[in-house]
Amino acid sequence: MKPNLVLVGFVVGLDYENPYLSPYQEFQRWKHHPSVASHLEGGTCVAYGARALNEGGFHAIPKLTFPGGALVGCSAGFLNSVKIKGSHTAIKSGMLAAEAVYDTLTTSEADADSPAEAVEYQAAMENSWVYDELREVRNCHSAFKYGTLPGLIHSGLSTFITKGKEPWTIPSTTSDADKTKPAKDCEPIQYPKPDGQLSFDLLTNLQRSNTNHEHDQPAHLRIKEGMADCASSTSFPTFDGPEQRFCPAGVYEYAEPDESGKRDLVINAQNCLHCKTCDIKTPKRYIKWTVPEGSGGPQYTVC
Repeated sequence: MKPNLVLVGFVVGLDYENPYLSPYQEFQRWKHHPSVASHLEGGTCVAYGARALNEGGFHAIPKLTFPGGALVGCSAGFLNSVKIKGSHTAIKSGMLAAEAVYDTLTTSEADADSPAEAVEYQAAMENSWVYDELREVRNCHSAFKYGTLPGLIHSGLSTFITKGKEPWTIPSTTSDADKTKPAKDCEPIQYPKPDGQLSFDLLTNLQRSNTNHEHDQPAHLRIKEGMADCASSTSFPTFDGPEQRFCPAGVYEYAEPDESGKRDLVINAQNCLHCKTCDIKTPKRYIKWTVPEGSGGPQYTVC
């Protein structure tokens, strides 16, 4: 990117099974691959960020309209997971939504107490090239549940030969959180230490995101009602606290054990990059990510 920037990113599917896996550490290790390192050597790291991609795809698209509003762009999951691109589909959805809203506002007699619903938007999207594109790759991600090689074979068949016209659907009915295996059934992963040139420790990189939250704003990361003991009774004993590793901002950590051996969860909400991974991957999904009140979050300076 002009004038002299190199942008790199690494995507990890949150349906991974090993609780010891760290997407952040996988990214740092990947940067040392010769094909990647050759683009980075001699440069200076100037920014860092992270987010969860809403890439459920065709099978996960919800109802798009409701009285007074509509789901547009990435909020509805229009990302093409094979291309890892969604800006084109997001823009198209915004165009079709605008047309439907205009038609609704100019023909409807609804008032503020009874807001109108732009139902034409749903039909317009279903008849657009966006749905055609997402339908074509609808089975690619879910095919990988059978393994890497079967997933690659099916994805190649679907994207290059059948173009999504295969008469079957590969369902995915288990949440990403429930796909995590107990720690006793998995091998810990030993990641190399960062070298400070191509790879960096998490907190050093976190500073490059310029994330900050007002000290007096309500916490936007909350434990769901009735699940206060989930971290200490389930997540850590059974899964060795995967939130310590999947969070790209060091938000979650466990305190030293008390006299009974119990380890309490510590939430450093001020570090949060607003990626929402915790809302998706924590065991039993005991964390509720809410929109922060007031200002706060990452302040990315390189776009």
